[in-house]
Amino acid sequence: MTQIRGKNIAASVRQRLLDQARAKRVDFNLLLTRYGLERFLYRLGRSEYRERFVLKGAMLFPLWGVVSYRSTRDVDLLGYGDSEIEALVTVFRTICQTEVADDGITFDPASVKAEDIRDLMEYGGTRLNINADLAGARIHLQVDIGFGDVITPSADSAEYPTLLDHPAPSLRVYPRETVIAEKFQAMVHLGIANSRMKDFHDLWVLGSQFDFNGKTLATALARTFERRNTPLPLELPLALTSEFFADIQKIRQWKAFLNRTGLTVEVELAEVASFIAGFVMPPIENCILGKEFNVVWQAGGPWPATYK
Repeated sequence: MTQIRGKNIAASVRQRLLDQARAKRVDFNLLLTRYGLERFLYRLGRSEYRERFVLKGAMLFPLWGVVSYRSTRDVDLLGYGDSEIEALVTVFRTICQTEVADDGITFDPASVKAEDIRDLMEYGGTRLNINADLAGARIHLQVDIGFGDVITPSADSAEYPTLLDHPAPSLRVYPRETVIAEKFQAMVHLGIANSRMKDFHDLWVLGSQFDFNGKTLATALARTFERRNTPLPLELPLALTSEFFADIQKIRQWKAFLNRTGLTVEVELAEVASFIAGFVMPPIENCILGKEFNVVWQAGGPWPATYK
């Protein structure tokens, strides 16, 4: 009886997701992946390893209520504790087997594989691949884990929004200030080699839709740059100058990013870069001068003239 009920739940969940995909005119496979990530995060939050991982990356945007956000096929985490690949595989196989109320999806612990991440950012990390099944639909999940970064002011606890009426994942999550600090540090570090158009988009969205305490944001920037051994920029970084945003290849990368992610915004890379400069450089400049940045950014900006 239990097996039959489980099959019925899985089939029902798959059908409801298909109905939702049709109603919202979104890619069904992308919705399946998002459901898989959501339910895996639920198991993480219910496991003994909840305190060892902090959610970061694009999956934060639905949590923050961003209406137009870029969809993602993976999940990013900051990890604490043992970073050895073998240890992480053991941890994630255990998470796959966490007992929860039937939500239709099963995660295959034997499928958990891990590899080192090495890219231009030099910080590395570990990428885990996990297979899941929902009523015969195979779902491939990717989890990227970094170690060693600093969170300012501190990790928050939050309940993650669900696609259906299942219990919500309860997780530790990045604050917006640290998201901004890490993305801006990447811009400064990579320079002309930067092809991470998602960072430009995300900083533009965050500055457009949220208020920020200037002192907290300035502290997050300073601490992240220090932890990543990157000097604070004394002048506008190359990624925010015309040498970058007027480059034909960068313009193509920006447009390709918008098309690939299904975003409907019509904004030029030059406009986004100008906005980011006005948003992030004032707190950076005050950090360099050793001044406290006791002003508030209201969504969309600019900073109050009183900061000067």
